[in-house]
Amino acid sequence: MADYSKLKQIIEGLLFMAGDEGLTAKQLADILQLDAGVAADLGKDLMKDLKSKKRGIQVSLVAGAYRMTTNPDHAAYFERMAYSPTRSSLSQAALETLSIVAYRQPITRVEIEEIRGVKCDRAIQSLVGKDLIEEVGRAEQIGRPILYGTTKSFLDYFGLSGLDALPEPSSIADDDLEDQTQLLFERLEGRQMTIEDMTMADLEAELGDNRRDGSEEPEPNPEREPAQEPKHEPERVSEP
Repeated sequence: MADYSKLKQIIEGLLFMAGDEGLTAKQLADILQLDAGVAADLGKDLMKDLKSKKRGIQVSLVAGAYRMTTNPDHAAYFERMAYSPTRSSLSQAALETLSIVAYRQPITRVEIEEIRGVKCDRAIQSLVGKDLIEEVGRAEQIGRPILYGTTKSFLDYFGLSGLDALPEPSSIADDDLEDQTQLLFERLEGRQMTIEDMTMADLEAELGDNRRDGSEEPEPNPEREPAQEPKHEPERVSEP
């Protein structure tokens, strides 16, 4: 068996991989093949170590599971990052993940990854940080994984009156999940573009009203005499 210090390092890596769901003492014990009490002591010691060193990443015990968290003393910087204008756009991976959550909520991270076929930890963290999705409960499964759903900010972002205003995916085959996800992504993206186009149309209309109020330049007079060609006098021939 690995020594005590090495086991804490392993737990730190396991919690990083587990993401927001974290791991319970029993789950850690099963993975490390230890007694549950020993696993719990290791988790608590790791929490104390990170806290005493004032590390940026901490371990907290949330709903019976050990999970990676940020240092609460740095909250102001995280908030500044979350609302930075440079982070306002969404990547394709984030939009695809968002479309799955929107149409299949409540849904767990594992279920999202089964549909997309790739890990979604970063996309989910990005969407939570932008207040587009949130934790809405816990699934009645082993480990009680987090269930995600959309927020009011999601509706505002896409200009939707409610979830019933989402484009209907009825024309897609239920068993073709990848194509369904891609189409939903395109339709959500198209909805966003429509809002931007409407805003631009309103701006152009306002500029047109200003021109009609007297700021138009006079049009040139179409009845304009053509320029006359210069007349040439015949040359005189001198008599011999």
